[in-house]
Parts: sequence; structure tokens; C-alpha cells
Amino acid sequence: MPSDAFPHPTPASDGPAPAFGGPASASDGPAPALDGPTPASGGPAPGFRRPTPDEVAAAAGQTIPDLVGPDLRVLFSGINPSLYSAATGHHFARPGNRFWPSLHRSGFTPRLLHPSEQAELPALGLGITNVVARATARADELSPAELIAGGRTLTALVARWKPHYLAVLGVTAYRTAFARRAASIGPQEETIGGVPVWVLPNPSGLNAHFQIDDLAREFAALRTAATGPAG
Repeated sequence: MPSDAFPHPTPASDGPAPAFGGPASASDGPAPALDGPTPASGGPAPGFRRPTPDEVAAAAGQTIPDLVGPDLRVLFSGINPSLYSAATGHHFARPGNRFWPSLHRSGFTPRLLHPSEQAELPALGLGITNVVARATARADELSPAELIAGGRTLTALVARWKPHYLAVLGVTAYRTAFARRAASIGPQEETIGGVPVWVLPNPSGLNAHFQIDDLAREFAALRTAATGPAG
């Protein structure tokens, strides 16, 4: 992960509130891990190298530093990193994940970012974390108890940094982590750490219920709430 990202719990420097730049898993096997990367993009940052299969396999249990800082408009939370993401050190990095295209198409970013360019997000008022930190190959490797513990950790993180919105990507895991059995996609009535919550669909390429246009529309609704209409 780029050195100018803010790994929790190291404090980030104070500065002016960031603004958005304009018009934010899949597994490494048959079943998805609830995180993962982008199809086509503007290209990786200098020095980026695709991990080998052995490096991906060795990433089990590894973590990715949180991308957090002061005055974030939206803190996006995946469920947990895929092995591919952990091997690269970049959030939502597994090819086929639609997080980065959805960020751009919904107006959060002025261009399509590659996962290796994630360090640009804090300047746009955006951050990334996960409910559960450890990388897994399959989503079902996370127990309900682990998701609940991760929910408590995320609550503390949000209470510390106070983003304007927390966006959790994955309604099923959100229901388990925060005991919100009736939660659905969209804004939530309750807060977490005193911060408004918005649940977004899991952007994994294996989530057939939401195509890219559907994802972009859901992301855009959050962007409008957080920043006002585009243009």
C-alpha cells in the first residue's frame, strides 16, 4: 500500500476538509470473499506488479492497512479482503470487482482509478476499511462471531475518525455484524459510532443481482446525499 495512505491506528495530519473530484469481493476460488478489484482502468500506478498464484495463496490471513484520515465524506467498508487484494496490498484489487468502476461512474472520482492508485482517495474525501481485517479465499470462512467482533472494531474506528457517512458494501454481512436483521440496501435509520450509515451492494463480480449500472446508481444515491447533485 502506498506510504501516504493512513494505516489505522496511526493518526493522519490535520488539513482542510477534502472535496470530491467530480461526475469507491470476490474470492480466489469458486466462492467469493467479500472484497476484491477493477476490470479495465486507466492503468496501474508505477511499480505495480500482479501477484503470482503462490503469492496469492500465501496471503491468507494477511491484512491491508485502512485508508483513513480526517474529514472524510465517505468511509467505505468492505467485508474482508480477498487473497488477491491482500497479496497486492490494495483494496478491492481482484480483477472483476466493480468497486472502482462504480466509484467513477457514480461521480465519486473524476476518472477511473486502478486499485494501486488508492492513495488518491483521501484527497477526494474518501476512505476504505473492512469489517474483518484478515484475508480469506472464501466468504464462508468468516464466522458470525468474527463478523460481530469486526463490527465492534469498525464502530470504534468510525467513532474516532467521524466520516460524514459510513458505507458498508454487503447487506448480508452488515445484518450479521451489527444485528440489523431487517436492514436493506440504502440509508439506515440507525447510526454507527454516531455516524450515518448507508448500505451498498457487494461489488464483487459474482454478485449477479447487481450489474454495473445498478451499482453505479446505488453509489450515486450515496454521493448525492454526501455532496449534493453533480454538476
